[in-house]
Amino acid sequence: MGFEIPLWFEIGAFVVLLTILIADLLLIIKRPHIPSTKESTLWVVFYVALAIAFAGILFGVTGNADVTGQFVAGWLTEYSLSIDNLFVFVLIMGQFAVPRQYQQKVLMVGIIIALILRGIFILLGAVIIEQFLPIFYLFGAFLIYTAWKQAFPGKDHEDEEKKESFVVRLVRRRVDISDEYDGAKVRTVVGGKRMFTPMIIVFVAIGMTDLLFALDSIPAIFGITQDPFIVFTANIFALMGLRQLYFLLGGLLDRLKYLHYGIAFILAFIGVKLIFHAMHENELPFINGGEHIEWVPDISTWMSLGVIVASMVVATVASLIASSRERKAPTPQAAAAAVAEEHATPSTVEEPGSTDRRTER
Repeated sequence: MGFEIPLWFEIGAFVVLLTILIADLLLIIKRPHIPSTKESTLWVVFYVALAIAFAGILFGVTGNADVTGQFVAGWLTEYSLSIDNLFVFVLIMGQFAVPRQYQQKVLMVGIIIALILRGIFILLGAVIIEQFLPIFYLFGAFLIYTAWKQAFPGKDHEDEEKKESFVVRLVRRRVDISDEYDGAKVRTVVGGKRMFTPMIIVFVAIGMTDLLFALDSIPAIFGITQDPFIVFTANIFALMGLRQLYFLLGGLLDRLKYLHYGIAFILAFIGVKLIFHAMHENELPFINGGEHIEWVPDISTWMSLGVIVASMVVATVASLIASSRERKAPTPQAAAAAVAEEHATPSTVEEPGSTDRRTER
């Protein structure tokens, strides 16, 4: 790979990051609350600054700019995919009517589940890549397919909801669940009988979501770097600020209507990069006689970083511009009133509900 990250640095980084995660979890347990916009902003800025500082330290330790670029590109890729996670989290919270003051705990549990699942996938992915390099062909094809589904979801979202409700129904059939929440507790007592609260269903739904997103995100970051340490730390930093970002964005998520196109483009780009890499290192006997394909272009880390940043910026700016135009667009009633005022005639478009009010009178 051309570089080696010292073992002492890897161990020290994991210890520090684990300490921060535990402290964050304890803070939620001791003081469950709805964070203000200011508090959420400060935390998001802190975690972003922490990731940038880590990139600087990584460069200082390795002296390799390409290593730093791989981390930053991987972190931004996972961060953009994590924002996509938030859309699903919002749906889950609304579907199961999770009290807002306990949503922080749900999100933190979801983040821990995501870290565990991604850790397993990272280890498996590293082992598979070491033993079977052509797996990049499959990774690349999978990401291109995922990108297509992301850009043109069709009925996929309905199918996902059916799958989720199937899992929820399965849990309900096998487990006694109360009708009401008992704070943030997972277990409660109803009529002298111990049973689970609806929070257990929320955790199951979040866990299933994390599993599906891990299947997309891990091949994506392996298209940027194959170093397990960089892959895992990039995932940690992307997930660490996700809880605060959830409360910071809030209603803004509905305005990011083109974000999925940006994410789809990133996934498709990395998918193509993976296939190019597989072709360049080709070992399959039925492709080019088992020889490397030298003419295939080698996409650099810095080009990948530029594409990732540009895709997210374009998608975000386009979304905000479209949302701003929609808010400024006059309603049919307002447009009719303006025309009526200009021509000094009564408006022919009635306000919603006016017919009902006349009927009542």
